[in-house]
Formats: sequence, structure tokens, C-alpha cells
Amino acid sequence: MLFAPCCHQCGEFIIGRVIKAMNNSWHPECFRCDLCQEVLADIGFVKNAGRHLCRPCHNREKARGLGKYICQKCHAIIDEQPLIFKNDPYHPDHFNCANCGKELTADARELKGELYCLPCHDKMGVPICGACRRPIEGRVVNAMGKQWHVEHFVCAKCEKPFLGHRHYERKGLAYCETHYNQLFGDVCFHCNRVIEGDVVSALNKAWCVNCFACSTCNTKLTLKNKFVEFDMKPVCKKCYEKFPLELKKRLKKLAETLGRK
Repeated sequence: MLFAPCCHQCGEFIIGRVIKAMNNSWHPECFRCDLCQEVLADIGFVKNAGRHLCRPCHNREKARGLGKYICQKCHAIIDEQPLIFKNDPYHPDHFNCANCGKELTADARELKGELYCLPCHDKMGVPICGACRRPIEGRVVNAMGKQWHVEHFVCAKCEKPFLGHRHYERKGLAYCETHYNQLFGDVCFHCNRVIEGDVVSALNKAWCVNCFACSTCNTKLTLKNKFVEFDMKPVCKKCYEKFPLELKKRLKKLAETLGRK
């Protein structure tokens, strides 16, 4: 009671071995990493922003501040490009090619749980995803001159996978129909789809060549044909001539009114 130090963690007297650290006394079993609670008495610690941390936790905190990875094998910071194996980062030189035994680099490829150097992997003829640059073991999407994991072939705007739906290409990027229309496309007034070929501009609207037709008899029209606008749609001359006289007068009057405006 008079002379035994008190543990900074539990407040009890320390009888026996004392850990002196961070200007305090601790039971060996009470002196733990502030993050992972690993006992530090026999493995040492690192001061980090007023905390006592084990070295792996210190490295992770330091790496987070630098925007870098921590090797999951040696727990040191990875200064160069990491090797991603089973979704975890490593120093590449911890591994060797499963085929030729060569020490690996960050370009190594994972296939069926094994790692291969790039030359050995290329000899196997396994497709590489155009997005993540990793091997594709299951279903392959062939598009835009590349091969993709199904979940990685996505719209450049909304980043949603196409999953077999139609995509539209522009300047090396793929877009879903909605965002292609919003960003670049002429949309046909009739079918409401992006016009991929020639565009017919008529009645202040855009039309597919095959969609620009008489709204009454469905006869295909061109800009060389005579047609009349009715209900914001084209009507060929023959159908127009069959309209009742009163309707023609209303159409003529409407056209003159719009012309004056």
C-alpha cells in the first residue's frame, strides 16, 4: 500500500513484474494495444498520437494517413504498387510464380487460387478483364474490342452493369441508353430510341429513317414527299385529302397562325 505502484489501466496494486511505459505503470497483461488489444509486454509498442500501438496497427494507421497499403504478410507499408491476392494487398516479392518459380511483381495474375507471372499466365490463354485487369474465370463479356467480367462492364455515367442490356459507345466509353440519350443522342420521336444511323429532321423533331411515316396509313415518308403536320405527326398527302373539309380548314388556319408566330 505504501510503495507498490498502481496499474494505470485497472487501478490495482502491481505485485511482481511492472511495465513502465507512457509515463505510467502497468500490469503486463493490462498493457495492450489501444486498437486491437494485443498484449504489448513482450512484443514492444510504438507511440502514435498519444496512443500505444502494436507495430501492425501503427503501420496501418501510418499507411492510412499516407494513402498506402499494408502488406498482409509482413505488416509493413507497401511503398510500391501492391500485389492483390485474394482481395488482400502484399509485397509482390513474398510470392513466386506457381509455374516457373520466378519472383513475382505487381503484374502477377491470380488463377484458381494460384499466382503466375505475366508470361506464364499469357501462355494459358485466360482472358483479362478490361476494367480490373484480372483474369476472367467465369462468364466473359466481349465488347468494345476487350473482354470484361460481367459485373465490371458498366455505364461510364451511372456505373451500373449492363448485364446483357444494350449499350452505346462513344469515344471508347460505354453508356446505358438513358445516359447516352442525355449526354449525346438524338432520340426518335416515334420509337423513343437513340438514332444510330441517319436522322430525319422534320416538324422540329428527330426521327429514325424507318420511323418517319404517315401517322394514318403508315406509309414511309422522306423529306421529298409532301406531308402535313397533324397532332404533331406527319400525314401524307393522300390521307390528308381524305380528311373532312372542316378539319382541313382548321388545319390550314392553325398552320397560318403558327406561321405568323
